[in-house]
Amino acid sequence: MITIIKFGTSGWRAKIGDNFNILNLRRIATATALHINENRKYGYNGEEYEHYLSSQNKKKPLRPTVVVGYDTRFFSENAARIVSEVLAYHGINVIFSNIEAPTPTIAYLVMKYGCIGGITITASHNPPDYNGYKWTPFWGGPATVEITSDLEARVMNIQDHMLEKYVDFETAVSTGSIKIMDFHKDYFSQIENLIDFKTLKSSKLKVIADSVYGTARTYLRPILEKYGVDVLGIRENRDVYFEGRSPDTDEENLTKLIEMVKKQKADIGVACDGDADRFGVITSSGKWLSPNIVIPLLYYHLVKNRKMSGGAVRSVMTSHMVDVIANSYGYGVRETPVGFKYIGDLLKTGEFVIGGEESGGLSIKGHVPEKDGILACLLAIEMIAYEKKSLDKIISEVENKFGKFYTKRLNFRLDESIDINSVVERVKKDPPLKIASYPVWRIDQTDGFKFILKNGAWLGLRPSGTEPIVRIYAEAKDESLLNKLIEEGKNIIVGVPIKK
Repeated sequence: MITIIKFGTSGWRAKIGDNFNILNLRRIATATALHINENRKYGYNGEEYEHYLSSQNKKKPLRPTVVVGYDTRFFSENAARIVSEVLAYHGINVIFSNIEAPTPTIAYLVMKYGCIGGITITASHNPPDYNGYKWTPFWGGPATVEITSDLEARVMNIQDHMLEKYVDFETAVSTGSIKIMDFHKDYFSQIENLIDFKTLKSSKLKVIADSVYGTARTYLRPILEKYGVDVLGIRENRDVYFEGRSPDTDEENLTKLIEMVKKQKADIGVACDGDADRFGVITSSGKWLSPNIVIPLLYYHLVKNRKMSGGAVRSVMTSHMVDVIANSYGYGVRETPVGFKYIGDLLKTGEFVIGGEESGGLSIKGHVPEKDGILACLLAIEMIAYEKKSLDKIISEVENKFGKFYTKRLNFRLDESIDINSVVERVKKDPPLKIASYPVWRIDQTDGFKFILKNGAWLGLRPSGTEPIVRIYAEAKDESLLNKLIEEGKNIIVGVPIKK
C-alpha cells in the first residue's frame, strides 16, 4: 500500500493514530534525511546553503545538523524522538529540545547555529486529535512548495525495509549524534534585542498572558517576569485535549482571557496558539482585536515610536489599513499570496519593517522570517508602554488619523451538491462586474479571487485546498457595506445572480 503524505501551507498534518503514526513518521524522516544528503540545490552540500552561511558569517557544522522540537500535543515528544532516531542513522546530528518549544524558537536556533534545517512536531491550531510535521529550511522560514514537493515525492519511494533503519534515541545521545538542549536562553537573547524591556518595566503595566495549554507556557509569562513586568499566566498546564477545542487565538477560544482581563483590571491580555506562531490580543475593556487591526497598529508603533524605517508586507487578504499607514510615511507595501513563506521571503531582504497576515501571523525586520506569536504579544505590550494610553485609546486615535476599516472573515461550507472546482471555474469565466451596487475596479487572482471596488472596499473568495469550504474575506469603511459584501460573496459562491 502506497502511503501519501501531503504538505499544506504549514507542514503535514494528520489524525493521531491514523495517518500520523510511527511508520509514517519514519517515512517522512527518512525522506527528509535523503533530501538533506542528496538534494544538490537545497541539501547540506547545496550551493544555496553555502552562500547563505557565507552571507551570515556562519561556519558550516562538521556534520549536517537539524534542530528538532515539539509542541504539547499527545505523542509529540515521542514523535520527535522517532524522527531524531532516523536522522541519526543517516549521519545527521540533532539538537533536541529538552521541553516543548514554539515554532519560532526552532526557526531561530536553525539560523543561530547555521543548521541545515529544523523539524517541529506540531499541528499548530488544528483540533487536538491532530498532530503534524513541519520542515524549516536553513534560512529559518517556511519551506517552499518546491522543497515540500520533493519531500512528498521521496516518501512515495520509501520501501518498508528502510523503516527499520534508525538508531535508538539513548544510544544516539550517548554517542553525541543527538544533543539535548534548553532552547530558552538563545531565544530570550534574541527577543531582548528586539523588545524594549526597560520601557515595559517602567510602565507598571498589568498583563494577563494566556498560553492556551501550548508551547508559550514556558516562554511568554517567564520572559515578562524576568524583566519585572507585572504578569499573570493562565492555561499554562499541559492539556493535550486543549479543553476539547482547537488551541487557536480566535475570540471564541479566548473567553477565559477576556474574563480574566476584566476581573484583574489588567491593561492588556495576550495569547499564543498551540505552537506559539499566532497571536491574540485583548484590550483592557475586554475587546478581542482582529489581526487586521493589530498588524497595522504594530507597524505604526515600530515606525513612529521605535523609529524603524521601511515598508510592510501583507498577504492578499489582509487589511489595506497597512497600506494607508505606510503611504503616510512615504513607504510602500508588498502584497503576497496567503502563506507566511511568501512574507518571510521578503522580510529576509531587510527592506520591510513588518510582515503579517490576517490569520494571526507576524514577524519583523531583524528576526526570523517565520510567524512569531510571542514577539507579536510583546510588541503589543511595548506599544501601550510607549504610548502611555490604553489600547482602545490608541485604536481610536489611529482610526481618527487614518480612517476606520471594517473587516470580516467567514468560512462558508459548501452544500454536497456544489463542487468547489466548478465554483472556481464559473467565477473565472463569468466574474461579477458589480458587487453591492459598486463597480468592480480590479480582480486580483493572486490567491483565489479578490474583487476590488471603485470605492476601495474589497471582497475576497479563497477556496480551501482540503475542505469543501470557501473562505470569504471583506473590508470596507462602512459596516453596512461590509455586511453586504459578505452576503454578495455567499451569492457568488452558490451562483445567485448579482443584481445589476
